[in-house]
Amino acid sequence: MSRYAQSSRGVVTSPHFLATAAGQAVLAAGGNAIEAALAVGSTLSVVYPHMNSLGGDGFWLLCDKSGTLTGLDGAGPAGQAYTPDFYAGQGLNAIPARGPHAANTVAGLVSVWGAAHAFSRTHWGGRLSWQDVFEAAHGHAEDGFACSASQGDFLTQKWAELGGFQTLTGIYAPDGRPTPAGAVFRQPQLAESLRLLQRDGADGFYRGELGRRVAQGLADAGSLLSAEDLAAFNCRKVDPISVRYRNGLAVNMPPPTQGLASLLILGQLDHFYLARHSHLSADYVHLVVEATKQAFRLRDRHVADPDHVVAPVAELLSPAATAELADAIDVTRAAPWGRGVGPADTVWFGVVDARGRAVSAIQSIYHEYGSGVVAGETGIIWQNRGASFSLDPRHVNVLKPGKRPFHTLNPAMYLENGRPRLVYGTMGGDGQPQTQAAVATRALDYRLPLTDVLDSPRWLLGRTWGQSSDTLKLEGRFAPEVFDELAKRGHAVERVEDYAQMMGHAGVIRVLDDGSCEAASDPRSDGAAAGA
Repeated sequence: MSRYAQSSRGVVTSPHFLATAAGQAVLAAGGNAIEAALAVGSTLSVVYPHMNSLGGDGFWLLCDKSGTLTGLDGAGPAGQAYTPDFYAGQGLNAIPARGPHAANTVAGLVSVWGAAHAFSRTHWGGRLSWQDVFEAAHGHAEDGFACSASQGDFLTQKWAELGGFQTLTGIYAPDGRPTPAGAVFRQPQLAESLRLLQRDGADGFYRGELGRRVAQGLADAGSLLSAEDLAAFNCRKVDPISVRYRNGLAVNMPPPTQGLASLLILGQLDHFYLARHSHLSADYVHLVVEATKQAFRLRDRHVADPDHVVAPVAELLSPAATAELADAIDVTRAAPWGRGVGPADTVWFGVVDARGRAVSAIQSIYHEYGSGVVAGETGIIWQNRGASFSLDPRHVNVLKPGKRPFHTLNPAMYLENGRPRLVYGTMGGDGQPQTQAAVATRALDYRLPLTDVLDSPRWLLGRTWGQSSDTLKLEGRFAPEVFDELAKRGHAVERVEDYAQMMGHAGVIRVLDDGSCEAASDPRSDGAAAGA
């Protein structure tokens, strides 16, 4: 399959070619964008298990051709047994990133899938059954697929953290070594879980036989997350948030996601004429990085579970507020910087169907292989998203039972004249808003071909993928004078490889003036784009 596609009957892009193929088959059979996205998302949970799982969270942004937006928020809350006092009693001053007490939040993704399928039926005329949209995923789990290089590479890199979890290594390194790239990889336990999911629907994951198996498996591993915690969960339907950008509207998800940060960056950049600078210049990178710093400071002050902390989203995204932030940027000098949220292993994918309806979706287990805990014999890796909670009672994101954690996940769209024009996103923790800014500006301000939008060198301010430094990292394909000029302006510049994994696996779909679509996938991923 190719990294670029164009079609008048709908397109799909994802970070794994088998998932793209699953979505393409649904579109070709007359399915809508939600039905195709369900095939893509479930397949990714099988063929990219180190980055997402049924045991993770997810956020889906839906938009019909008339511009009606719907958000599905699958942020799972902390279990009722998990409190700051519990971790203090364990002698801990921070939530561990791995192990049973990192598996401390409900997985919200499957509930999002259930709500999306119901929405497809009631609002978009969906006709495919729940069983049908999961058939490709079940087949790949049962029959196997050619293992990606990244699956084994990330387990090898993190073996010191993950090698002791026998339920994990028994699946992904059965002979003590990670499954090599290209080897046929089967997951019979996960196939059985998917069969139960097909039989019982999304509700079964939380309140049925599969849910009981999951809860028992977590308990056997030592997690305090309970069957009651699972049974109490349902994903939320939320109103997306937006900011004016150029001739349209940039759209994203509200807190507890960092969608606010992604929109704050674009809101500031809307006050600059970016196209006067090359998209490969120090001037361009400097502006986006300085806008990012201000957006992240506001994000870290305000973004948490809105049931506990209400962020003034409309005020922060107002033209007056973004203009004030833009005025504060020194175009000749870097502002001080020094912190980062950390790694995030995630998949983003997008679909637009023949009727112009769009899905921007993101799924994650947070760190690579999540908590390292597999829920018993279900084959389901459990996320460690709750490791992002703070144990400091003064912190906006302090842990509380039933509270949802801060989420780096945020799927994006851009609308013009009330219609989807761009569908885009990426994985990558702190890098998500930065890569989104690169994708949006290169597609909208510079009008680059979509393959160039994703191929062009990128940057990352801060830490992600386990990086310990807060430097401004640039891919080595930037010209030497760009590194020199950014350093002269006060940035702590670091050169990384030409196509760095830390820059994320992005994807983008553009709806053309005639209603046809084009799609591209990131050369840094195992992905593909395809048309129906």
